[in-house]
Amino acid sequence: MIEIDDVTVELGGNRILDRITATVEDGRFVGLVGPNGAGKTTLLRTITGALAPDAGEVRVGGDRIAALSSKEASRRIAVVPQDTGLSFDFPVEEIVAMGRNPYQSRFSTEGETDRERVAAAMERTEVAHLADRPITAVSGGERQRVLLARALAQDAPVLLLDEPTASLDINHQVRTLELVRDLADDDGKTVVAAIHDLNLAAHYCDELLLLAGGEIRANGPPESVLSEDHLEAAFDTRAVVSSHPVTGSTYVTALPERPDEREGRVHVVGGGGTVSGLLYLLSAAGYEVSVGALNEGDSDLETARTLGLDAVTEEPFAPVGDAARREVESRIRAADVTVLADVEVGVGNLPNLRAAREADSVVVVEERPFEERNFAGSDAAATYAELRERGHVVGPDDLLSAVERAVAEAESEGSRRANAE
Repeated sequence: MIEIDDVTVELGGNRILDRITATVEDGRFVGLVGPNGAGKTTLLRTITGALAPDAGEVRVGGDRIAALSSKEASRRIAVVPQDTGLSFDFPVEEIVAMGRNPYQSRFSTEGETDRERVAAAMERTEVAHLADRPITAVSGGERQRVLLARALAQDAPVLLLDEPTASLDINHQVRTLELVRDLADDDGKTVVAAIHDLNLAAHYCDELLLLAGGEIRANGPPESVLSEDHLEAAFDTRAVVSSHPVTGSTYVTALPERPDEREGRVHVVGGGGTVSGLLYLLSAAGYEVSVGALNEGDSDLETARTLGLDAVTEEPFAPVGDAARREVESRIRAADVTVLADVEVGVGNLPNLRAAREADSVVVVEERPFEERNFAGSDAAATYAELRERGHVVGPDDLLSAVERAVAEAESEGSRRANAE
């Protein structure tokens, strides 16, 4: 559907795009990702024909975009811009109806087909109730949907979006990308969107195109494009790439700049796939990490072995026995902080929870209420409540900062005790 052939664009004496070559297949949702200034918006404008490349060409549906008239290009490509600001008090319905302009002559009036397309687009984007409201009187999220409705009314096979989730809260981000995903799946739209949030891009897009310095650094499925090496080269930052524990999508967590090795020992209590991402984070941050007890065959144990971490193990499907529990307690006593993951607790792994009582400092990573994952009764509930009461309770995104504080507190307490002796 879209062919970008050796495209170079220079603006103000600067080369913004440098010999870009890529294709977008019919009905695919492709995300443009990369740092600010990478050339994402310039590439989108070149695809629409708004910018003429200094070299190379863009073809849409087999035809050179530069050879098409403005109306013909608009019948093939609809655009949702990043800037949703509109200074005129047009009613929402009139804004959406502007999407029908490519099908009307200078002197023609709106026909039945135009009205049907506009009504359908407003229903699809859930803005029909705003029809008579001035565009300047609706919220940012509503305005984004109005502009998306205008693009749908345009009835073009290609949809380009420039940062469609910028400045939106998470609810509107998800609603917008869910709708765009449906347009590709159900309507066969070919979608290219510049998306700044790598995790949203990984979850919703079929493919990603990673731009940096005006060049394509990687192109393909999210799991291959969002590798740690590619991200470090493109964004000049360290990141950990794992699978999201709920969605299974590729999940990127940027790491602050730190020395390769950090002072501090951390023991992690989890299992059943709940701590793989945490192990990656803590290991990449330079902490000395141990984990367990984990049953043979547990995906968390495979992650620990891949990272070369110290792991306490137990036989497949076996409850945590006395020997394993003693090893866990030993690791916990030696650690500066123990991390308790959002793990389901049953009779078999209850000894892990009890062993965490040995910790001087606890960070509790909580995503679900404990009653939803407690299968070991009141004893487990009381133990968890005790650990939660005296620990730092955080979400996964705040794990590193919580561990850093806990390690610093442990070091301070160790120094105080040494001075007292």
